[in-house]
Amino acid sequence: MVPSASAAATVSAAEPVRQVPSATLSMAPATPAPAKCDRRSLRSQRMLRRALAELVSDGEDVNAITVAALTERAGLTRRTFYTHYRDIPDFIEQVEANILDEIRARIARVAAADLASLYRNIEDLEPAPGSVELLAYLKRDGAVIGALLGPGGDPAFVQRIMDIARDTVADRMKTGIFPGVLGAFFDYYLAYVVAAEMGIVQRWFARGLRETPETMARIMTVAAFVRPGDLYGKPIDINVPEYGMKLMGLNLFGPLDDATDDADIKEDFNG
Repeated sequence: MVPSASAAATVSAAEPVRQVPSATLSMAPATPAPAKCDRRSLRSQRMLRRALAELVSDGEDVNAITVAALTERAGLTRRTFYTHYRDIPDFIEQVEANILDEIRARIARVAAADLASLYRNIEDLEPAPGSVELLAYLKRDGAVIGALLGPGGDPAFVQRIMDIARDTVADRMKTGIFPGVLGAFFDYYLAYVVAAEMGIVQRWFARGLRETPETMARIMTVAAFVRPGDLYGKPIDINVPEYGMKLMGLNLFGPLDDATDDADIKEDFNG
């Protein structure tokens, strides 16, 4: 049934048509704007990171870089810089924090491997699980990371990476270990291993990242198990846990830095 004209007029009179404010109509097409702004923001931050790497590579010390020099190299305005960062220290801190988050997640995957699986990987000439991914990330973001690790970089950044590595692998390295070597001996051993691995990474960057992440991962996997005599065909056969406990036992007769720890070590040593 088709309604009459008068009925239609009655309906239209009873229910007036709502007018959409012109401001609302004009705002509708602006929905995609945030994504565009995010892309522009990320692009600006990438340009600033690249400018940082270039300035340090050109001989600038990271602590001497100014906002003017950074933005000029990046081809951006100072206003753009201050949209994202308070000052240069804040910029460096945020750049490093982002890198450290990426490194922490990848080191955790490396640390998850147990000793038995590492031995199997070495026998098969395979790298430690997760190590290729870690080194591939370092190389992919190598311009900025290399600048921060290099002579004009941030020494504190190197230490922060080592602290992350130490804290991440410490618990796994204690698994199945002889109780007697825990304490100072283990602490020095862990510091030695972390510093050695970090030294290899720094040397890799100093050599221009010539080797592939796969090659470096294999080198670093086996290097942790190399003894000096192995490279000369004269491997040394030493009972490290026994040697460590003897060292700590002898240390008991010297000045005590931590009476509780030394007492525990003495008890382990004396059986």
